[in-house]
Amino acid sequence: MATEILMPALSPTMEAGTLAKWLVAEGDTVKSGDILAEIETDKATMEFEAVDEGVIGKLLVAEGTEGVKVNDPIATLLAEGEDAGAEPKAKPAAKAEKAGAKPEPEKAAAPAEKRAEAPAPAPARRDGERVFASPLARRIASDKGLDLSAITGSGPNGRIVKADVEAAKPGAAAPAKEAPAPASAAKAPSQPAPAVAQGMTADQVKKLYDGRDYEEVALDGMRRTVAARLTEAKQTIPHFYLRRSARLDALMALRAQLNGALEGRKVKLSVNDFIIRACAMALQEIPAANAVWAGDRILKMKASDVGVAVAVEGGLFVPVIRDAEKKSLSQLSHEMRDLGAKSKRKRLAPEEYMGGSFAISNLGMYGIENFDAVINPPHGAILAVGAGLQQPVVENGEVKVATVMSMTLSCDHRVIDGALGAELLAAITRNLENPLAMLA
Repeated sequence: MATEILMPALSPTMEAGTLAKWLVAEGDTVKSGDILAEIETDKATMEFEAVDEGVIGKLLVAEGTEGVKVNDPIATLLAEGEDAGAEPKAKPAAKAEKAGAKPEPEKAAAPAEKRAEAPAPAPARRDGERVFASPLARRIASDKGLDLSAITGSGPNGRIVKADVEAAKPGAAAPAKEAPAPASAAKAPSQPAPAVAQGMTADQVKKLYDGRDYEEVALDGMRRTVAARLTEAKQTIPHFYLRRSARLDALMALRAQLNGALEGRKVKLSVNDFIIRACAMALQEIPAANAVWAGDRILKMKASDVGVAVAVEGGLFVPVIRDAEKKSLSQLSHEMRDLGAKSKRKRLAPEEYMGGSFAISNLGMYGIENFDAVINPPHGAILAVGAGLQQPVVENGEVKVATVMSMTLSCDHRVIDGALGAELLAAITRNLENPLAMLA
């Protein structure tokens, strides 16, 4: 019986994707772990691995097809000796459906043909974590009455495959389904849904520019996501802003000294590496500010997981450096360079850009003196960093020239109050102005 290969959910927020490129052809033999295709999500282009072995029967979705929904069939996988003619008919591509094209009616299957059963929704473990399993593994588990949440997967990223289900003991029986709660007992949402802003339609905007030359640029998945998330952030997060400057003379002198000593190891520290270190340490010094908004509660984080905004063509990524407080400046430098390169190629894995409690947006290298950054939900704050400029300062009654960097801390008032935000920004400033203490 042919098995449908479904569009995978490559991140927890993915609902649809673009099948960018097939890396296999019809008739190819594949095994678990082989790369089948490149899938574009709203954030990155990721490789899709096979979870079962077999022969590619038919590719149901053409390269470049956009808007393919998660769990829609994209190809079929045949067992050894199976006839490709008995495979299920392809679903129409998302583009054709959107364009209004009517799919051809399915032909009645021959008596000897049997369509693969539609895969059941992915079960959830008792702690709420999603269980990832191949369609074949789900079907076999259903036939045997096994509970997939009680089976440990051996496939890529812990995915449950055929061999895991066949080796499972009968004791992993599927639990009885609970009756759904009556509608009257449904819990009311803790907050009302935000109102949708009423704006002009695309046609109305275009009419304003009749007779003018312009280029129409279609929104890709990344730009749509950036637009939606930042609109939501500004509409729903009560931002407030704290501004402060830091003198960088001691930091610049220490950086030059360290880079001279690290030249043989091909390590070159940037000012941004020091800023990441200063923020990571400050979040440990002011633990109440190391927090995220979780809808009806606040989550206070233990580690300093710091996101750093990286501009890419068509949008931006915020890769996260985890446990940043435990890493040396050279480690932070190496990891940031690696994450930055992956961001530019749109090759970040979901675990590399999801999470974190705090972010940094540095536009100093573009000559921007100061700006206000938009919080990346569910983070509690984001630090906007401007350029370090030589300015006159008064010290002990004398005017001197110093390198001064402007910073703006955007805070979510639901998570961080004014005094707490001021403590955090003071700790960041203290670390930057006393860089030797960050090496202790």
